[in-house]
Amino acid sequence: MASRSDSGGNPWVAVRPGEDVAVLARQMSSAHQSFVDDIRTNGSAVRSVVLDSWMRSRTKGVDPDGGNDTPALTGPDLERYRNEHPMAIIRPVIRKLLVEDASDTGLLVAISDAEGRLLWVEGDSAAKDRALTMDFAEGVDWSEENKGTNAPGTALAVDHSVQIFASEHFSRSVHEWSCSAAPVHHPTSGHILGAIDITGGPRVAVPEVLSLVRATVAAAESELRLHLMNSPKSLGDTAPRLEVLGSGRPGVVRGSGRISLSQRHAEILLLLGEHPEGLSSDHLAVLLDEQELDSVTIRAEMSRLRKAFGTAGLASRPYRLVGELSSDVGDIRRALDRGDVDAALRIYSGPVLPGSSAPGIEEIREELRSRMQAALLRLGDPVLLAQWTSSIHGRSDVIAWEAYRATLSRDSALYGQVSARIDLLDRDLGI
Repeated sequence: MASRSDSGGNPWVAVRPGEDVAVLARQMSSAHQSFVDDIRTNGSAVRSVVLDSWMRSRTKGVDPDGGNDTPALTGPDLERYRNEHPMAIIRPVIRKLLVEDASDTGLLVAISDAEGRLLWVEGDSAAKDRALTMDFAEGVDWSEENKGTNAPGTALAVDHSVQIFASEHFSRSVHEWSCSAAPVHHPTSGHILGAIDITGGPRVAVPEVLSLVRATVAAAESELRLHLMNSPKSLGDTAPRLEVLGSGRPGVVRGSGRISLSQRHAEILLLLGEHPEGLSSDHLAVLLDEQELDSVTIRAEMSRLRKAFGTAGLASRPYRLVGELSSDVGDIRRALDRGDVDAALRIYSGPVLPGSSAPGIEEIREELRSRMQAALLRLGDPVLLAQWTSSIHGRSDVIAWEAYRATLSRDSALYGQVSARIDLLDRDLGI
């Protein structure tokens, strides 16, 4: 049976012209309950974009009765972060087009960063107070990974404008709300900067509201383009990039510049990237040293790291990253997730921080190596296996050498060479 998104019309629109909102609400509530109870969901009742998002939410361990509990950004940390964020540049445009007319309408207008954290929530004051019951507030992480299916989080996850109606939300606390959102992109790089969202009642889920949000995004991106012409360096590459692969000096790349990092600082940034919920000083100490570092040493390292990385990018209690930090480790994982083993192997210039003995880093290093090996064995491509076994990180990989030999003709000279290499490794390993 075809899903609603496959039966004609715009799959990103929640409520279609002429559709009975009350009937649709009952259908969505029943479908959501069936999905949460792990009963086969009626595919004809749920749009595929929503069903896919429910699946991602469940896979990420989101609780439909509470979401996840990533700490909110508050106080000076939030103020500093959003004032320095590129979305602040377009806030006046968004306020003029959406917020100024939102008072006494029951509507909220939210602006998020690229990770789904709400930077500003404005509009009807009564609705803003009521939204606090579902934790829809400035500084809160509304990514899919944290709150499940919702318009700003899902728009960022799929990089497309989208509407979420009532019980299409994964979290039950949001079922009385509907929302329309669209991502905002950097005018030259195309990177996602954040999202613009309208949240309210069922009327927010009609096609006209999604068109309004998309028109606002177009105006905002035009404003960014104009701003960039006048101040070429003001936006830069919004997300700093951590480089930790191979034997070179680790560092953070921002725009066209690169800051070299000590091994310890690279370890800390990578571990914070692995734990977006944040790390206490005690937990961070355990991940950095089996003997555990004392809290005074951790505080001193974090103080020095702030000077190198920037105070706006790090928050405390717990220690955590503010905003996006990409990395070469993340690039490999994304390539493997989409099945592009060739691209992953090109990025894999060496082990993760090979000189580090920190337990948390060793775990990341082994996880990445194991994933690379598993992907290569599964694909069985002789060219890629040859590249892997000739590299510093694969030249002692007996399993990969054996998989490579299996792709060769027994009559070829190369088969004999590979066999000799396997025999040598077996002797060295005492097999």
